Amino acid sequence: MALSPVETPKVEEKVSSEHYEWSQWVLNAPDPPTTWHKLKGSVSNTISQYREMCFALRTRNGPKILLSFLGGIFPILHWAPNYSPTKFRNDLLAGLTIASLCIPQSIGYATLAKLDPEYGLYTSVVPPLMYALMGSSREIAIGPVAVVSLLLSSMIEKLTDPAIDPNGYRKLVFTATFFAGIFQAAFGVFRLGFLVDFVSHAAIVGFMGGAAIIIGLQQLKGLFGINHFTNKTDIISVMKSVWESVHHPWNPRNFVLGCSFFIFILVTRFLGKRNKKLFWLPAISPLISVLLSTLIVFLTRADKSGVNIVRHIKGGLNPSSINQIELNTPHIGALAKTGLFVAAVALTESVAVGRSFASMKGYHLDGNKEMVSLGFMNIIGCMSSCYVATGSFSRTVVNFTAGCETLASNIVMATVVIISLQCLTKLLYFTPTAILASIILSALPGLIDINEAYKIWKVDKLDFLACVGAFFGVIFASVELGLLVAVAISFTKIIWISIGAGTETLGRLPGTDLFCDVQQYPMAVKTPGVVIIRVKSALLCFSNANSVRERILKWITREDAKGKIEGTTGSIVQLVILDTSNLVSIDTSGIASLEELRKSLVSSGKQLAIANPRWQVIYKLKATNFVARIGGRVFLTIGEAIDCNLDF
Repeated sequence: MALSPVETPKVEEKVSSEHYEWSQWVLNAPDPPTTWHKLKGSVSNTISQYREMCFALRTRNGPKILLSFLGGIFPILHWAPNYSPTKFRNDLLAGLTIASLCIPQSIGYATLAKLDPEYGLYTSVVPPLMYALMGSSREIAIGPVAVVSLLLSSMIEKLTDPAIDPNGYRKLVFTATFFAGIFQAAFGVFRLGFLVDFVSHAAIVGFMGGAAIIIGLQQLKGLFGINHFTNKTDIISVMKSVWESVHHPWNPRNFVLGCSFFIFILVTRFLGKRNKKLFWLPAISPLISVLLSTLIVFLTRADKSGVNIVRHIKGGLNPSSINQIELNTPHIGALAKTGLFVAAVALTESVAVGRSFASMKGYHLDGNKEMVSLGFMNIIGCMSSCYVATGSFSRTVVNFTAGCETLASNIVMATVVIISLQCLTKLLYFTPTAILASIILSALPGLIDINEAYKIWKVDKLDFLACVGAFFGVIFASVELGLLVAVAISFTKIIWISIGAGTETLGRLPGTDLFCDVQQYPMAVKTPGVVIIRVKSALLCFSNANSVRERILKWITREDAKGKIEGTTGSIVQLVILDTSNLVSIDTSGIASLEELRKSLVSSGKQLAIANPRWQVIYKLKATNFVARIGGRVFLTIGEAIDCNLDF
């Protein structure tokens, strides 16, 4: 029913009153908390949590208080009381399975780190036991990994040549491990895990792929039995070293032996993927390869015919290495840098692996607690002749597939390694180095993820640039430079996104009160004489303020020109509504650019209105009197801004 002329002004007056009230909600909002208040509130919340914890502890007796405190540090106290024989059976099978994979891999990774083979076995004892006490993941298998081993050796051998001074090199490795543990623990204690996130997923994909190729090239020394090989890790130096070795005598028996068992390992892996019940076959194939090849060399005395063998592996329990951690060395700065690099890579790999399997099992994994446990694990490890250990993806997959229930599988694995150190090291004297090379080579395909790189290319070209930068940086320069290139590209992407903050023109969707991008929704209708522009950035600051202002003015100039061509005054822009719903904050440069925009609009007879400003934004606009200079045209919604300015 149509409204009478008498009723219409009342309705208009009611609508205007409502709009005025909504605008006052925006303009009269309380002041947002300052940085000092936020810091104070954070400290207060932390203190209140401790108060609540202390109050809860008061209601308990002494043993319960102690158990609660220890349970927070050692999660094993939570699941151990409910441990059952069925779980132990599953963990025993899983532990034995990953031990059969761990022993040959650990020996190979130790040689990759330019350490004696026993140090790889040492690293598979203490760190897994420590993680079993402090870790919260149920599936992660702890030990040395290829990428960390390569990263350590590539950075530390620049300080000391392991071939000339093995004792000095070993001391630097333990010291770098100490720093890696300190950094990891600090990241967790101070909740700085977000710093690791600057190493993006795309960068890790490229870094892992490049590192896998470099590791593979490094294994050519063992596979071909080359005696003189470069210590550099870039592809040019490695290929040059391989080419030069062609002109020197080399024994093809190393190559034949290594390739034979390499093919054997790949075949067992293929069979394991085809038949899930044979998951144990690819897991034990490296150990079978070591045992069979050692037996062949021993029976045929192939070592006297030019086959390179491991020779002496020191047995016994982990010796103390506290006195080998040198904090007064002139290389302390370089070692701290090495520790930081290694800590970041190890944390990224371990936390990513742990979260992946935790999501499969349906439980939450606290990243900060993981960092603390990994940090203390490496701090204790460096004092017991271990180098940096972390969660291994390949061994974790085997552990998960074998049906592990708890971290007891790590305890079983460490126990088997201890038995091997006590009883089996003498039997490994004749193990050919070509077999260790083939075992490492067989683990590398899992580090090269071409499908993931292709997905990154399809989704985000800048991410792919970080991936490619890390890949080629590792291959043609060095491992640490490749990681630095990836981080630099990631930071450049952040800056690029900030500088390149775009704008979008909005229109009303027919039959609704929604305003959307007219390019994304072509059916959206523009309001004649009104331009609605939204800034596509959370921050209007010195890096993007001028570009945003210029884009807005160019768009308005284009709309005016279009209106003059059409010959209708209603098409010429008279009101510009700036939708600031995306803006979380604005700085003085952003406010200055808005002031310049206002002056440009006023000089051409146009008005500026602000719609839906966030708390920090409206506070700063009021503090600089910008709201007063635009005549108080600040509105809660775009629709309100249009309705209140229809009579301009």
